[in-house]
Amino acid sequence: MKKTLLAIAVAAATVFSLGACGNDSNGGSENGDGATAAAGDGANNNEDTTGPADGGDAADVTITMMAAVYSDLTKELWEGFIADFQAEHPNVTINLEMQSWDNINDVIKTKVQGNQAPDILSIDAFSNYVADDLLYSADELLSADTIADFQDSFVANATMEGKQFGFPLIASARALFINNVIFEEAGLDPNNPPATWQELADAAKTIVDLDKGYYGYGMPLGAEEAQAELGIWIMSNGGGYGDTNTLTIDDPKNIEAAEFMAKMIADGLTQPDPGATGRTPMLNNVFMQGKMGMAVGLPPIMGMIEEQAPDLNYSIVPFPTNINDKVTLGVADHLMAFKNDGDEAKKQAIGQFIDFFYRTDNYVKFVDTEGFLPTTKSGAEATTLTQFGPFNDVLPFAKFYPSTNPDWGSTQGLIQQNIGKIASGEPPANVLADIQASSSTGL
Repeated sequence: MKKTLLAIAVAAATVFSLGACGNDSNGGSENGDGATAAAGDGANNNEDTTGPADGGDAADVTITMMAAVYSDLTKELWEGFIADFQAEHPNVTINLEMQSWDNINDVIKTKVQGNQAPDILSIDAFSNYVADDLLYSADELLSADTIADFQDSFVANATMEGKQFGFPLIASARALFINNVIFEEAGLDPNNPPATWQELADAAKTIVDLDKGYYGYGMPLGAEEAQAELGIWIMSNGGGYGDTNTLTIDDPKNIEAAEFMAKMIADGLTQPDPGATGRTPMLNNVFMQGKMGMAVGLPPIMGMIEEQAPDLNYSIVPFPTNINDKVTLGVADHLMAFKNDGDEAKKQAIGQFIDFFYRTDNYVKFVDTEGFLPTTKSGAEATTLTQFGPFNDVLPFAKFYPSTNPDWGSTQGLIQQNIGKIASGEPPANVLADIQASSSTGL
């Protein structure tokens, strides 16, 4: 049936994605004007416990921040937090730079190589920066209240060498979006959706065979978020990308999944040119326009549909698997803080700003507006979004990217740039083997 959202979710309708977890790769690079702010306090109250509220005799501090774009509202949200932050600590200036998910990995790589890393970064992976000893740990920056408020599973996913270096920002899970009208036209039952890969392929073929211009299944393997599309397929075959110590890109189970994907493409069951397809434009311009039977989506897509295609009749169901167990791709993006020059005043101000952001009212405003799942305990209790049941149902079965592996950040980029080759006839085993080899050599 048609999904109805709360008004606050509608505000986020121009989303995305998700590195992370989610990503608005279609919006291009958006460079924010420098905005000013000053430091705040702990996560769950409005009482400042980290420094003088009026700035006092504190030295002037300038902080740089780079943030990934999730929606048309992301920049406005960060600017609002920064402005409120300045009201408490006018001695701190924060210069904000926004980058799309298409560009942010390349931009931050260049900045880090040039010793120009931002002081605060909003992105997905962080492990390679830990390996190079570039980041502050949570216990070096944040209040005890802020640290204790993070949900345990996300802390574990953000911890390396016994210390938490990533500050969980947003969470997301993936599920299969089904166009109910197309299903019914094809004689398929939306209430009995595909539960296995073969059932998914059969349903896609039935839809394509209608000869009405519908695409059976959307498979975005372009640079925007190809690692997510591949990820949910390999994980639903019992495979995965690896763990903290070892990457397993060319695992036999992963190869089997990629071969099934390639066969679907070769059989004409997907949209044209999957290797050049980004998730956001595909969902915006094809699925939401009623031209695609099935596609993987994440929670913010519901807000996009409510705003841009309110009459779309759709369902959300678990992604089919090739194994007996339920599974989904879980994604958590992070804030992180670079040591840079190690200035003590700047270090304190960075911690104060991050504490300020994680105050319950501020943090819930961010995740609710953007349409993501909260990563803090207080946020989970205070969120106004209750319509994410289908995603919450599969979240306990989530598998994550190996974000604590030092090679994952560069390997993710290799997947984004290369997995689309399976759509042009290159053997999946060779493509995955090449990615594995390059990830091992750091290329």
